Amino acid sequence: MFAKAFRVRSNTAIKGSDRRKLRADVTAAFATLGTDQVSELIPGKEELNVVKLYTHKGDTVTVYTSGGNPILFELEKNLYPTVYTLWSYPDLLPTFTTWPLVLEKLVGGADLMLPGLMVPPAGLPQVQKGDLCAIALVGNRAPIAIGVAVLSTAEMLAAGLKGRGFSVLHTYQDHLWRSGDKSSPPSIAPPVQDAADVSEEKVQGDMRGLALQGEEGHREGSLPEASEDGSIQDPSPDPMDGRSLQEQMDDLLQQCFLQALKCRVKKADLPLLTSTFLGSHMFSCCPEGRQLDIKKSSYKKLSKFLQHMQQEEIVQVKELNRGVESIVAVDWKHPRKGSILEASEVRGSVINYAKKNDLVDANNKNLVKLDPILCDCILEKNEQQTVSKLPWDSLLSRCLEKLQPAYQVTFAGQQPVVKKGKICPIDISLAQRASNKKVTMVRNLEAYGLDPCSVANILQQRCQASTTVTPVPGSKDSLQVQIQGNQIHHLGQLLLEEYGLPRRHIQGLEKAPKPGKK
Repeated sequence: MFAKAFRVRSNTAIKGSDRRKLRADVTAAFATLGTDQVSELIPGKEELNVVKLYTHKGDTVTVYTSGGNPILFELEKNLYPTVYTLWSYPDLLPTFTTWPLVLEKLVGGADLMLPGLMVPPAGLPQVQKGDLCAIALVGNRAPIAIGVAVLSTAEMLAAGLKGRGFSVLHTYQDHLWRSGDKSSPPSIAPPVQDAADVSEEKVQGDMRGLALQGEEGHREGSLPEASEDGSIQDPSPDPMDGRSLQEQMDDLLQQCFLQALKCRVKKADLPLLTSTFLGSHMFSCCPEGRQLDIKKSSYKKLSKFLQHMQQEEIVQVKELNRGVESIVAVDWKHPRKGSILEASEVRGSVINYAKKNDLVDANNKNLVKLDPILCDCILEKNEQQTVSKLPWDSLLSRCLEKLQPAYQVTFAGQQPVVKKGKICPIDISLAQRASNKKVTMVRNLEAYGLDPCSVANILQQRCQASTTVTPVPGSKDSLQVQIQGNQIHHLGQLLLEEYGLPRRHIQGLEKAPKPGKK
């Protein structure tokens, strides 16, 4: 739930009556807490704040903070403890144990699958479907996550400990934890019967049996392996793309790399293992319907690709431990702009992002919930506290408005020419001279690769009229063609039929003389 950044709507001190109500709600929700413990958790006089926030999926959550740390959060009238609270009261919830290697997947938004559980000699805690549970790591009873049991203990065992076990709501190192003092879990010894030695081979074996499914786009049973070669089987190239699979994969690799740095990795995450960066960040940035396979790229290995990115001075990679590389620095100000995107590509990217992050309103498919990234991209400052949803057409138009316009012109036998700004249409107008004679004037021919002098010569012969080429007033390098009389009909034939220019890029054709008139 808090794997991505959230947006704070308000932060106020709690009222006395609300403090008493919260204490009563805590007593009702957590029966194992005694009166003294409740008073310790919800003190009578110390500062206690109520924070209203929106998650990246658009859910409204109320967070209660004490001493700068979030201690409780409320969602849909249900009260949940944070890891900060569970570290003070580790027996507050039934606790299940998993392996340390699973933590980074949970932080990335994944749910906990049953193959990842470590079953202690005394057996699993007895819970019912829907019960709130804590999750700890082998060797330390301090919880690192909380979640809701998807099955009862009996159903878990009957399923052979296969399938999804817990829907994870909050973890150590997620953004809710980051809003506090960012302290690490204390060391709390597990029960004696649980403190058995676990070999590395056992840990790796259970990790291979894991299937994590979460908010960040992991599919159940197909967790990307964060290996050096970064392979995922069955890559899906775009059949409409005329480039080779290797070229497509190179572009996809760079796209996922830049998006992961832009949207997922924070300065506080550094140094970051390159394997973690690939498995927890780059793979989840892969567009829906595509699969990232570094083996199919020209780089073949993650280390070679990152070496190239280091040469581009985007990241700095070092071997902090023998044989293990980490990203130690990112040039956040490195220029990544300038790529040309068609409007259809922008719309497709926005639609895929909204669907992948479950932002489409469940009650109204025409509305999109705005997560913090979309808020920063398209909302004005005065809208960020009031606008939480937008219709599709408004969302897409706002995204396009934020981009710098550009256009591409392709001339026969030449490479396409791309220029920034909006392309001006060919402008045709009529002017009245002192002698009461009409003159046809044409501007902006150069933008479409047309030589004004050549156009003037052709029109002079076809219209049997005098033509001149003069500078456009107020412009240094733009020329205009003047033809005696109303020659818009001939000009239209030349531009539309012979040069093949789209009518929408020519303005003034309606001023052509009507049949029978000159």
